[in-house]
Amino acid sequence: MRIAEIFYSIQGEGRLLGMPSVFIRTSGCNLRCVWCDTPYTSWRPEGRDWNVNTILREVHKYPARHVVVTGGEPLLAPEIEELAKELKREGAHITIETAATIFKRVACDLISMSPKLAHSTPWKRERGKFAAMHEARRLNLSVLQQFLKDYDYQLKFVVERRQDFEEIGKLLDKLKRVDRTRVLVMAQGKTSGELRRKAKWIVKLCLKHGYGFTPRLHIDLFGNRRGT
Repeated sequence: MRIAEIFYSIQGEGRLLGMPSVFIRTSGCNLRCVWCDTPYTSWRPEGRDWNVNTILREVHKYPARHVVVTGGEPLLAPEIEELAKELKREGAHITIETAATIFKRVACDLISMSPKLAHSTPWKRERGKFAAMHEARRLNLSVLQQFLKDYDYQLKFVVERRQDFEEIGKLLDKLKRVDRTRVLVMAQGKTSGELRRKAKWIVKLCLKHGYGFTPRLHIDLFGNRRGT
């Protein structure tokens, strides 16, 4: 499977905020979010091929039980099921971060789904080359529902503007048995200042709708750079 990077840091988002974790970042994505903060896994995928045993040896270098498999879109990786099975066999707590457009039955303690809202579509970037593809793929209700049914989960939404909360509400209304306490909202931004400015109104709307708020702690601590 193609790997962009493997690194040891703290979890910067979601229910496991602050947890020391090994991050396995796969390269390759079936979406093209206009604001993607890992373009080296999507717009211009980088990396090299690693087999599962090589990945496991790298993970063993770090003193963490928590492993986060992220991307790009890790569920595209052809060996994702084998990797997750071996990590689980070794006692790892596994989080898989996904846009939830693809369903695979993988060993996983937490499925971290990040459905993409309308503002993610790259209508103008690269003359809209990927816009129609992204718009057609960015939401897959049947996949979301399957993960909700079968896994412990969190739903993370990246918010750019106030009207995004209306879009989130409409999406949740289409899904069955969503635990609203597992719905988390975070600001779109690549600097601490930008995140703080947006957080002020996002938190107010989270309180209004009963959603959780998640910061992006890794950006506050390390800035928007790889390996953090």
